[in-house]
Amino acid sequence: MQTIEIRTTQNVTIEYELTSLRERFFAFFIDGLIVGMIYFVVMIILANTVGDILFENPMLISLMLIGIFVFYQLFSEILADGQSWGKKAMGTKVVRLDGKEPNLSDYLLRAVFHIIDSIMSLGILAALMISSSNKNQRLGDMTANTTVIRIKFNLRFRLEDILKINTIEDYEPTYPEVRQLSEKDMLLIKTIISRYRKHRNKAHREVINELVGKLVQQLDISEPPRDKIAFLKTLIRDYIVLTR
Repeated sequence: MQTIEIRTTQNVTIEYELTSLRERFFAFFIDGLIVGMIYFVVMIILANTVGDILFENPMLISLMLIGIFVFYQLFSEILADGQSWGKKAMGTKVVRLDGKEPNLSDYLLRAVFHIIDSIMSLGILAALMISSSNKNQRLGDMTANTTVIRIKFNLRFRLEDILKINTIEDYEPTYPEVRQLSEKDMLLIKTIISRYRKHRNKAHREVINELVGKLVQQLDISEPPRDKIAFLKTLIRDYIVLTR
């Protein structure tokens, strides 16, 4: 499986699995089915309001289908944080290569370039670009500086289940400063710990060291922890106790 390293806005480098062409095809296929259903409903409504006039212009009908597809891609990714319904089903997500959150213009570029990547070329151009690009990017991704990654692994985690804590009654938090962090930060920490446990190599040890260094600095912790994994687990426990 192809991977890519992305440096987050917290200057932590995370390794993600890139989505395969097969997964992107099935996500696109699911989105296409949804667009088809929306188009069918819209056409029924228009047929009941304007009659046969609409069907006398095949070009207009085609443009409506393209427009519905582009708007669906745009708004589904905006509303679902980089996931259309097809991407949700396949456990994938749009991310920026610079670690920032994709914005409206990024999603708009991706949606508009679907006209070239997926519609006008019948998906052939998108398939060729994704297969030949080292970051699995189609033209829409290249213009928006994005790619699509797997998130199935991350989606297994919920904050309430993030660690197996036997009991938190009468628990005294070690780092009350952890309240400065967000739930998203906690999920990121848990993901990094899990990846380190799965792949105990130099790259993941460096990620752990870099993450701990950033957290120590951000939370203004005077003494750096000796056991970095235990430190990260403690932060998560403290966060759960202090914010639940």
